[in-house]
Amino acid sequence: MLGDLRGKPEQLKRTPAQRAADAAKRARENLRKQQQQAVATQRTGGLAGNSLFADEQTEDAEATNEELDMVKTNVPLTQRSTKNMALALNPRPTARSRWQRRMVIRSVRHGGRLTKQMKINRSERSHTAKSHFFKTSMKKLAPLARQIAGKSIDEAILQMRFSRKKVAREVRQHLIQARDEAVVIKGMGLKHAAGDVGQVQAETQQAKPAADHIIVDPGITPPQPGQTPTKSSKDGAKRNETDIYVAQAWTNQGPYGQEPDYRARGRINIMRPPWTGLSVLLKEEKTRTRQKVEKEAKEIRKRLGKSMWTQLPDRKVVKQSQYVLW
Repeated sequence: MLGDLRGKPEQLKRTPAQRAADAAKRARENLRKQQQQAVATQRTGGLAGNSLFADEQTEDAEATNEELDMVKTNVPLTQRSTKNMALALNPRPTARSRWQRRMVIRSVRHGGRLTKQMKINRSERSHTAKSHFFKTSMKKLAPLARQIAGKSIDEAILQMRFSRKKVAREVRQHLIQARDEAVVIKGMGLKHAAGDVGQVQAETQQAKPAADHIIVDPGITPPQPGQTPTKSSKDGAKRNETDIYVAQAWTNQGPYGQEPDYRARGRINIMRPPWTGLSVLLKEEKTRTRQKVEKEAKEIRKRLGKSMWTQLPDRKVVKQSQYVLW
């Protein structure tokens, strides 16, 4: 009792601010202890003994003996169960096995030789981009798809920028996104080869805009020596084989929405506005050049294959008779 009475005046002398500071100090101390306890009980995983990155594994200097034993006694990759990732790695095992069987049969039939389409896919790049559904009809979107088909990607973006159609703004944004995806994902649009580094740097310095020049639209690139802002290339101008162009453009029919149409006497009609999407197939000029050469060769073979008149060789006439020789 005497100890409690002696300590009580000291507590009363402390101000509320001091007591709050002590409480905050105790809370910080408890939080620090909880963090230390969590770090002590935390277990870090390791790599398998047969992993490709086992040599690159660096052991933490502060790791405990228990954690090192866990890393050393890790289960090998061949003994692990793949049931947890089976659905993600092989969602359709039957279809995958059928596809592998077809590929093996095809390889055996061709003797391991690549088909023409396989060789084209290995040497030429292409990218297909499908847009979201625009609030428009196929009748209104189809003319824009026909307008950009066959044009270079920059010219198509320029056409959509100055088009008076309402949906042209969304089409232009889709073309810019498709071009960026083709450059990043497929590596298309690389103007020069890897060895022409000096030429690339020289042209970059020449095409570098002035400090006071502002590019309003990043989708429009400066015209090349054989180009104009309204025409992809002049007659006789050599195109770069990595330039991107819109090979095909088609529309995709989407769902129909619902909008109220308020009429007289409190009546409401339900309108069904259509939604339509746009898909574009981007290719490089290398593909168009190859198709042009193949078309010309086909026309030549077609002309030569016809029954055209040719002069017969000079031969001696033998066994002349006025009667039929059968």
